[in-house]
Amino acid sequence: MSDLEENKPPQAPSSPLSFTSKIIAYFAAPVTVAYTDILMLLCCYISGLVDSTIYNAYGTFVSMQTGNTIFVGLGGSQTRSNKPYGWAKSLTSIFCFFLGCLFWSRFSRFLGPQQRRTLVLSYFLQSVIMILVASLSQGGVVNGTLTTVSNDIDWIQEIPVALLSFQAAGQLAGSRALNLSEIPTVVVTSLIYDFGSDPAILQSWGKNVKRNRRGFAFLAVLAGAICGGWIGHGTHRMESALWLASAIKSLITISLAVWPPQEQQVPKLT
Repeated sequence: MSDLEENKPPQAPSSPLSFTSKIIAYFAAPVTVAYTDILMLLCCYISGLVDSTIYNAYGTFVSMQTGNTIFVGLGGSQTRSNKPYGWAKSLTSIFCFFLGCLFWSRFSRFLGPQQRRTLVLSYFLQSVIMILVASLSQGGVVNGTLTTVSNDIDWIQEIPVALLSFQAAGQLAGSRALNLSEIPTVVVTSLIYDFGSDPAILQSWGKNVKRNRRGFAFLAVLAGAICGGWIGHGTHRMESALWLASAIKSLITISLAVWPPQEQQVPKLT
């Protein structure tokens, strides 16, 4: 043994990570995108459920901004004389959805789009917003009946429209972060086009995953809208559907918190 090896100081054993460090590292790691399409399909269902409910209550949408743009145009031309202020709710929804796009996209890029902390915190905040709106309706702060569309407008009704539109943009940011642009969760028009224009639309089930996702996304939105109509018909109020949507989004948040991490690829030696 050489003199250098004999005089080399012993290395201190590496101390194990503390519990706090392990938690931070766990949430800082990216999640695998495998099977996250299931979570995005649940978001599609939420969009249909909430949009059908809010439309029955306030005559506007919070996710489908194409319809809101038409409502604003009709209000400007004064052809919807039975709802002279309906355009104001639709304009509020468009503006708040746009603000949500600005916020959620930058939020995702700042923390890292596929990091567990980003996704969990994003869907947690969305869940909190939905719970808040459901609570406002349940507590009577806003009118939760499905008969609020009238000739006049109660401006406090803008609160649910604004909050729900803002959080809806977070779903779109989530689908983009997980590389699932074929499931936009808040829009159907482009989804139908992509489904119909797919040159491999007739391929077998296992060979065209994107086509399958688009088809299920459309059905999920449709199913949510139908359920929203049924719940509204049975309760004549909007908070029941909002509580259901809040529960589903909370389940998505919990799922992301325990979702498998992304496998680290070890470079091959050549």
